[in-house]
Amino acid sequence: MIYSAHSPDKQTGIDAQPYKCHIMSVIEKATKNASEVCKYATTDREVLLHITKQAAVFHDLGKLDKANQVILNGIETAKKLPVNHVDAGSAFFLTEENYSYITAMLIQAHHKGFCDAIDEFKNEEKMFRDSTIYEYINNILNDLLSIHNSLINENNIQRDIEPEGNLSIFLRIALSCLVDADHTDTAIHYHDHPEPPPYIPLRPRERLEKLDNHVKSLGLNESKRSSLRNEMYEVCRNANTDDMIVSCDSPVGSGKTTAIMAHLLQQAKEKCLRRIIIVLPFTNIIQQSVKVYRKALCLDGENPYEVVAELHHRADFQDKESRYLTALWRAPIIVTTAVAFFETLASNSPSTFSRLHELPGSAIFLDESHAALPIKYLPLAWHWINCYSKEWSCYWVLASGSLNRFWNIKGITQGENCEISELVDTDIREQLSFYEKNRIKYQCDLIPKGLNELAEWVVSFPGPRLVIVNTVQNAAIIADYFSKVYGRDRVEHLSTALTPIDRDIKIKHIKKRLRNKSDINWTLIATSCVEAGIDISFRTGFRELSSLLSLLQAAGRINREGIFEYSEIWTFKLKESDNFNINPSFQFSRNILQKYFEEGKDINPELSTESINDEIMENGVSSIYIRLLEYEKNNRFPKVEEMFKVIESDTKLVLINEEIINAVKNHRKVSWQEIQNHSVRIYGYNLEKYGINDAQLQPGIYQWPLEYDDFLGIMKGALPVIRAISGDGLIA
Repeated sequence: MIYSAHSPDKQTGIDAQPYKCHIMSVIEKATKNASEVCKYATTDREVLLHITKQAAVFHDLGKLDKANQVILNGIETAKKLPVNHVDAGSAFFLTEENYSYITAMLIQAHHKGFCDAIDEFKNEEKMFRDSTIYEYINNILNDLLSIHNSLINENNIQRDIEPEGNLSIFLRIALSCLVDADHTDTAIHYHDHPEPPPYIPLRPRERLEKLDNHVKSLGLNESKRSSLRNEMYEVCRNANTDDMIVSCDSPVGSGKTTAIMAHLLQQAKEKCLRRIIIVLPFTNIIQQSVKVYRKALCLDGENPYEVVAELHHRADFQDKESRYLTALWRAPIIVTTAVAFFETLASNSPSTFSRLHELPGSAIFLDESHAALPIKYLPLAWHWINCYSKEWSCYWVLASGSLNRFWNIKGITQGENCEISELVDTDIREQLSFYEKNRIKYQCDLIPKGLNELAEWVVSFPGPRLVIVNTVQNAAIIADYFSKVYGRDRVEHLSTALTPIDRDIKIKHIKKRLRNKSDINWTLIATSCVEAGIDISFRTGFRELSSLLSLLQAAGRINREGIFEYSEIWTFKLKESDNFNINPSFQFSRNILQKYFEEGKDINPELSTESINDEIMENGVSSIYIRLLEYEKNNRFPKVEEMFKVIESDTKLVLINEEIINAVKNHRKVSWQEIQNHSVRIYGYNLEKYGINDAQLQPGIYQWPLEYDDFLGIMKGALPVIRAISGDGLIA
């Protein structure tokens, strides 16, 4: 009899995949993955290698069941196999003679993710098993093993091997090695994508030389500030440290992007690291940073898109037709969002797991670290940062222009290492901060304003002006009003209502307007996506009441180079009218910043750490992060994933571009870059309101059914719906 692992595809003419072929390929790929990871493991190398391999050997044992083979050989068709095929492999490693509950966990998890370990251990002899077929699999297990052993000669089993280091991270990395191998071989068989190309090496010495030349070519002027930027670059580039976690507190305009990249390349060379990962809080910062890195770091003959990969959001797809769209961390330099990065670390989704084994041996730059995570997630994130640094050779730089030293807050560190050295010495930081103190004045007007009042107030100030509000809806409403009242040429709009590709075009246009010193009477209406990492500078700023950290970051877009003798940024409040919506996630941080203004406190970066302490006192966040730490410690993976959501509301991926929509709809090949560049994310509760429920293209991918333009983005079609629901005809 012929035994198969994957059924034939009659539409494409692809034959069934032989069981032996699949198992041997997965063993090879999983072992290769684990071997690469082991180069960077400080402990548990042999354990990882052996457990990953033996899980690969037996992961599909249950597919040999007769009822499953009827489907896999193409005799009959079905949407899923009649017998849960992962249970047999788990059963094998829970027998007394082969007992390895960790291997059983990996096999059980390789399609659906890990179960809750606490709940599973309560099941006693049925733990990590499918209770509905428990007796059936026990009765046929020897028969399945007999067939398996006749096909696969890889049965070196070790019992009771358990890692010495952090178990939860070990399990995630081991599962990543297995799942990536399984998904890759399956995708190759079904022609979803070819065999992955060889890794592009980091080559840190050569890229550092290229970066040095790039910085020299910028031709900075001879001002004191330019001199300090050069000094900042040299200090970061040549800093020597044996630490695995450092911080960099550098104010606006200090050249942090290139200086820290030079440091990371130097550390990668010294520590023999294989990858650099840049973690940024907002999508639009990625676009700007990626352009700089591709220009400054790519060597002759290299494809810039393969060397510096930009990953905007966590777009993971489970079904085999769209699994190839999942973005893997394979490039030597990766620029991604804090959402994508930290939710990957917390994830219990196998498609997301498939990239986690690429993290060990990486240098990670957590830029604008103050904005990376809500406070309630910092304790667990700090725990991960420490574990990956100690056990998996990850080097971390935590940086920001308004750095909050959360590792000095005992309630957050929970006993973890908090001795973090500064990358830049105090003297340079103080000299750079001198310019910051005289660059801008913080003002407030906390009387709530309606749409008309806000517009008249804003345009009374010198321009160009920047207005930042807390929601996409508010930004669109204000921008639409400005356009109708003052004219389209007097307003620009930037938010995540626009696709990444249109945001990129818009940022170029905004920068062009800012360079024209005679073009001053206009206003940019935006969301927090402009607060960090974009090199733009306005005359006057306005920030809807939010957090201290957001205000400090927004101030970095006002009088950025200090060319104006006097510039202001105003904090304001909106009335709950004119269809404005209030973001509830800012409630506590709003209260704290308002209190600072009312008490007459001097608004400056030194308040950052104090504001975190105050927020912890204000909202009692400790119960949330203590539970998260307990869930992580006890391997309660589904609960960690459920609770650790950087973007707390459920969001859906919505495609805009018709050509790509048709390609996805017809299962034609589309790169993940095209998907992310032509899509937006909307809250799941809006699917029905905007008629998107009926526009699902594939699991997890929707089509935008309303109007879209390059000014308001999806809000062009959404605003009429919002106004119709509210019955408000104002500016319709």
